[in-house]
Amino acid sequence: MKINKLNKILENEIIPGFLGKFVHGKKMSLAFWNVKKNSTVPLHNHPHEQCLYVKRGVFELTIESKKKVLKENEVIIIPSNVNHSGKALTECELIDVFTPAREEYQNK
Repeated sequence: MKINKLNKILENEIIPGFLGKFVHGKKMSLAFWNVKKNSTVPLHNHPHEQCLYVKRGVFELTIESKKKVLKENEVIIIPSNVNHSGKALTECELIDVFTPAREEYQNK
């Protein structure tokens, strides 16, 4: 078992305005995001179940055409294969948990 120090993990800009740090297990991925105000995640879906936690800021999430505004200390589950998009209404710190692991993020 390895202990990771978050401040030692390199941050990567995965999409414009979304700077992420990642920790991976065999069956899950954990993402720590610093998001710039007005940055957007385009409409997409994936086979991973996703748990999104807003640590700081206000984040607008659209799931299957329904808009939800998440504020600090709120959490939501996004089922697998469901269309969703998002926008940072303020600077945000977000934490995502994905299962199964996000293979495309494992070398980030």
